[in-house]
Amino acid sequence: MISRDEVLANLGRYNQKNARIGVLASHSSLDTCDGAVSEGFHTLAVCQQGRERTFANYFKSQRDAAGNVIRGVVDEAMILPKFNDLLTPSNQQYLMDSNTLFVPNRSFVAYCGIDQVENDFKVPMVGSRNLLRSEERGGDRDYYWLLKKANLPYPKKVDKPEDIDGLTIIKVHHHVKKLERGFFTAKDYEQYQQKSQELIAQGVLDTDFEKHARMEQYIIGPVFNLDFFYDPLEEKGEKLELLGIDWRFESSLDGYVRLPAKQQVELEEDSIIPEYTVCGHNSATLRESLLDKAFALGEKYVKATQQYYRPGIIGPFCLQTCVDKDLNFFIYDVAPRIGGGTNVHMSVGHPYGNTLWRTNMSTGRRLAAEIRKAIATERLEEIIT
Repeated sequence: MISRDEVLANLGRYNQKNARIGVLASHSSLDTCDGAVSEGFHTLAVCQQGRERTFANYFKSQRDAAGNVIRGVVDEAMILPKFNDLLTPSNQQYLMDSNTLFVPNRSFVAYCGIDQVENDFKVPMVGSRNLLRSEERGGDRDYYWLLKKANLPYPKKVDKPEDIDGLTIIKVHHHVKKLERGFFTAKDYEQYQQKSQELIAQGVLDTDFEKHARMEQYIIGPVFNLDFFYDPLEEKGEKLELLGIDWRFESSLDGYVRLPAKQQVELEEDSIIPEYTVCGHNSATLRESLLDKAFALGEKYVKATQQYYRPGIIGPFCLQTCVDKDLNFFIYDVAPRIGGGTNVHMSVGHPYGNTLWRTNMSTGRRLAAEIRKAIATERLEEIIT
């Protein structure tokens, strides 16, 4: 891990009054940029050539003579041959010379690599650099390890395929789509063998996928991604905030479940297995009697990160949950950074964040507001890693 002293030394050379917010142009970057602009910051989106037009053209900002944004949210699109070219010393130096504070998202880690993010990226990062590795399933101290330490509920693990006895989800990375899932379900070992071989043949799974697979009980119930924010600078109110809740559209799963059962069976007989590729999000709320439980989950997670990943979570994080028939939560995934579904909050905010802050408060805007507060109170180093 790059030393904190080195990162803070780089931060010490910043003109904080001219700080701008940078992000890898993917995942939740529009929310990040929108929130930054709402709080008066300029923005930088790091784009990959061939994928830049959304940011460099369609959401490019226009400002009036006074510097106020009248259209768009991206002030500068930094276009590179590949996302991981951001790691070159010259590109990192450009970010630092332009007073860029970098917001990590899942795409940043996926395309640039967790080792490089931890050890080679010298740009001051807003959030919890050391927690990003916990998202890599199968590591010694991954989020399942952390959930166990925190005594938080998660689906029961199935140790090996032969033990499958009841509906089980097999979680594994997609063979071709770098950011996506090769998930599938099986009710027993025979079905596991059949589906896995079919998915290997279709190019969805690696032949050695079992080495990195996580198998666990499938929880039957709705999905709620709880978009939290932890504010280490807060001195009067609660430090933990629930900003919003989202849920996912997954292709081709969502189209599959809209069909009558008879057609679903026919598709399975034709070896057409639904995929869990996330292609969009929508907004949700919880019945109020469940909110206490949701906050309890967030508090336990924060406390565990402070104990095992000091200084602990900073800023946004997402607990991805299912709720069973008895209204019990199960955490099936954790994002120790801005969640993938926060674009649903963009510009309009979310009912919980808006209610708390009495204005349109998205995750991106809340993050930018934290940076603004940290600069104003000369405490920026407390949210930088």
